[in-house]
Amino acid sequence: MTATERGVGLADQSADAETMLAWFRRMRESEPVSHDEQAGVWHVFRHSDVERMLAEPGTFSSDFSAFMPAQKDVDRFLKGNLLRKDPPQHRKLRTLVSKAFTPAMVARLAPRIEVITDELLDARAGAEQIELIADLAYLLPVTVIAELLGIPAGDRPMFGRWADSLVAPESQTSFIPNEERTKAMAIVMREMNAYCLEHIRDRRARPGDDLASKLVAAEVDGQRLDDEEIIGFVGLLLLAGHITTTALLSNVVLCLDEFPHVAAELRADISALPGTLEEVLRFRTPLAPSMRRTTTDVRIGDHTVPAGKIVLGWLASANRDERRFAEPDRFDIRRTPNPHLSFGHGIHFCLGAPLARLEVRIAVEKMLARWSDISVGEGVEHHDARGIVGAKRLPLHVRWA
Repeated sequence: MTATERGVGLADQSADAETMLAWFRRMRESEPVSHDEQAGVWHVFRHSDVERMLAEPGTFSSDFSAFMPAQKDVDRFLKGNLLRKDPPQHRKLRTLVSKAFTPAMVARLAPRIEVITDELLDARAGAEQIELIADLAYLLPVTVIAELLGIPAGDRPMFGRWADSLVAPESQTSFIPNEERTKAMAIVMREMNAYCLEHIRDRRARPGDDLASKLVAAEVDGQRLDDEEIIGFVGLLLLAGHITTTALLSNVVLCLDEFPHVAAELRADISALPGTLEEVLRFRTPLAPSMRRTTTDVRIGDHTVPAGKIVLGWLASANRDERRFAEPDRFDIRRTPNPHLSFGHGIHFCLGAPLARLEVRIAVEKMLARWSDISVGEGVEHHDARGIVGAKRLPLHVRWA
């Protein structure tokens, strides 16, 4: 049976969230580990198997260079990309980056994130209709990341354009590495790398108080990051930080619209917001799959996956697994425990998770305080749910408090 016959194919034009969830439900029961001959990948659907994939980097590698022809601009970007590194290179990079990108540094951003959010909301003050993505959900993380890195305000639209081109291409399934995808990435990365390299060299000559300067200065046991390693992390922060936060904020609003009693609960007790965000992350997982490469023949469930194969661990399926979550299709903001995998697991757990949570928490608090009523309007546009679960366009009707 092909992937298309099962209901979803990676070569299809698009897929919505409900179609994907129905597919996940069927596959968890009938084929929890499945070979997709058409796409040339293996799918993994159950929580325990996906968690294992993420926890065993020796067996499930994050290095896909074997599938990608040598391309200077892409190779330069990947050199410091934590998501695409295995130990021991990953350990070195993460340790050095963690010296600069600390939880304390993220916490200190809260007052500035509040100001940026206020400014964005003030710009639409009194309007009965807003478009959440363009007016807030996109601009907030891009502005925060640009300021964090010391990027001039006038360059931020260019920064955002790179993110759109690399993270949200026309086909969300083009994340699977191959020659065509590598060539497409190289075009954008050539421009992005050149810009980032100039910015990093400027910070070496004239260090400031921004994250780029801290990355230049970071040192552990006499080791430092070189320019190309910093380029990779800066690019990763831009791409992962932008799309995850934007998708998460849109998903919070979609959930509040679908479950209006939750909005009422939050207005009565805002302390329930952190738990609500975790349940949104589980219920509407922003990045649906996580990809790995097998380094050896490995048994997953009832199948032996050969070495050198791409495996897609479906985080969005694992987060709805009946074997791990009671009533997984129920939206429960007080779900405890909530071991969702939306930010990954193991050595690749998302370094930017505290920043995404902080940005979205502040934004939702301010939206609930300013708007006494929020409802989703007509014309919502979604990403292809095989890649990103979230809105590309989200019109809202709001009543100002």
